[in-house]
Amino acid sequence: MKNLLNIILMSTLILVFITSCDDDPVSTETAPPTVTAPSSQNVVVDNTAEVSFSVNVPGGYASSNVSAENGTATISSEPSSGSTSGSVVVDFTSSNTGAASVTLTVTDNDGQDDEATAVISVVAEQTEFLVTENIDGDVRWETGNTYILGGRITVLAGATLTIEPGVVVKGEAGSQSNATALLVARDGTLNANGEATLPIIFTSVADEITPEQVAAGDFASPNLDPNINGLWGGVIVLGNAPISASSEGGDVTETQVEGIPASDTNGLYGGNDPDDSSGSITYISIRHGGANIGEGNEINGLSLGGIGSNTVVENIEVVANQDDGIEWFGGTVDVNNVMIWNSFDDGLDTDQAWSGTVSNVVIVSPEGSAFELDGPDGSFTSTGHTIQNVTVYQRGNNSEITVDVDENTDVFLNNVLIFGFEDGGTFSSDWSDFAQNTEGYGVSNLEAIVPDGTALSDYFPADVIADGDVVEVADLDAATVGADASVFGWTWASQSGALGSIGLE
Repeated sequence: MKNLLNIILMSTLILVFITSCDDDPVSTETAPPTVTAPSSQNVVVDNTAEVSFSVNVPGGYASSNVSAENGTATISSEPSSGSTSGSVVVDFTSSNTGAASVTLTVTDNDGQDDEATAVISVVAEQTEFLVTENIDGDVRWETGNTYILGGRITVLAGATLTIEPGVVVKGEAGSQSNATALLVARDGTLNANGEATLPIIFTSVADEITPEQVAAGDFASPNLDPNINGLWGGVIVLGNAPISASSEGGDVTETQVEGIPASDTNGLYGGNDPDDSSGSITYISIRHGGANIGEGNEINGLSLGGIGSNTVVENIEVVANQDDGIEWFGGTVDVNNVMIWNSFDDGLDTDQAWSGTVSNVVIVSPEGSAFELDGPDGSFTSTGHTIQNVTVYQRGNNSEITVDVDENTDVFLNNVLIFGFEDGGTFSSDWSDFAQNTEGYGVSNLEAIVPDGTALSDYFPADVIADGDVVEVADLDAATVGADASVFGWTWASQSGALGSIGLE
C-alpha cells in the first residue's frame, strides 16, 4: 500500500512538472481606454451645443456614461460596439451663465474605463463664431466678438465684409494649400476700421487675446511672444489697378498673388482702373502669420495686389510675420503710419511698378532687409513709388542689408533714419545696380547713427556719401528725419516697451 501511495505521489509530481514546463499562456489583457476632451468652448445660456470627445479603446468599445455640471448632457452618437477608436458626441444644454463641465466615462469589453472632462463657459450671448464659408453678400463682424477663420476665407466679388472696432479675428493652424487667410477678391470690399483705443486684431487661434482684453486697453498677447511666427496666413487684398507683370507669353494685365494656390481664381489681381477701391483698412494689428504654402512661398502679413488709389490703408501694425510685413504688387494705393516689428523676411517689399506712397514707417529688427524694392516685371512702367519719413532699427537683422535693390528699382526713398548697425551690416550690397538706373530715382535725406569706432563709409556706398545723401548724427535727439513714432501708442510694439527700449518713445 505504501508503494502504491508513493507511485501516485510521484505521478502527481511528474504531471505538475510537465504542466509547469509548458509555454506560459499568452496574456489577453489589453490597455485601458483613453478619453480626450475637446478644448474649452463657449455655450450660450439655455442653448444646446455639441461636445465631441475622442476615444481610443484597444479592448473594444462597450459603453459610455456622461454627467454634467450647470446643464444637462446626453450622448447623441458613439462608436459601434467593439470599435477601437472613434468619437463620442455629447449634446450639452446649458442652464446658467458661468462655469460648466461635461464628464464622459468610456468602458471597454474588459470592464476597464477612463474619463475626461470638457470645460465649458456658459455665456449670456454668443461671442465666438467659426467662419467656414466665403463672404457672399454684406456681412458685419461685431465689436466684442471673436471670429475664427476655419480656412482660407474669401470676400467674394460684389460682397462687403465690415469689421467693427475691437473685433479679434483668429486663423486656425494650416499650411500648404490649407493655410488660413482672409482674402479680399477683386471687386470685393473690406471695411476693417478699428480705432486707436479699440484696434482690430488679426492673429492665431493659439493666441489667447480676447475682445474684453482689447476693450480694456491691453493689446498684447497674453501667451505668445512677439517673435512667434507662421501660425496662420495673413490678410490679402486684391484689386483692379494696373500692375507690371509678365509670363512666358509676355506681358499680362492680371496674375495670381503669391500665397494663394493657382487653383483659386479669387487670387487674381490687376486691371486698368487706377482709382479702384477695395474698401478701408485702419488701426489693425496682424500677428504671428506667414504660413508656408510651398517652398519659398509664404504669406505676407498684409499683401496689397493691384490696389487702387481710392482704397484707404493707414495705421497698420504687423508683428512676427514669417514673410514680409507688407508687400505691394503694383497698384496705386497710398499707405500711412506703419509699424513692422520682428518680420522674419523683409519689412516692406515693393513689386510690379507700384506707384503709391508709404509714409511714416517704423521698422524694428527685421530678419531680412528693411526694404526689398523691385520695379516692373513687364514692359509697363509707372512714375515710381515713394517711401518717406521712416525710422529703421537695424539690430537683429541677419542679412544686415537695409535696402535690397536692383537695376529695375523705381523708388524715391527719402527722410530715412537708420540706426542699430552691427558688424558686417551695410546699407545695400547691390547699390551699383540701382545706381545705373537712368530714370531719375534715388535716395535723399538719409541720416544714420553708426557704432562708436566706425564711420559712414563702413556702411554706405561711396557715391551716397559723396552726394551728401546721407549724414551721420550723434544720437536720436540729433536726428532731423525719420518717423513720428508718437502715433504708434496703440500698437503692441509700443505697449510692450520695445519702442522705448530703443529710444523711440
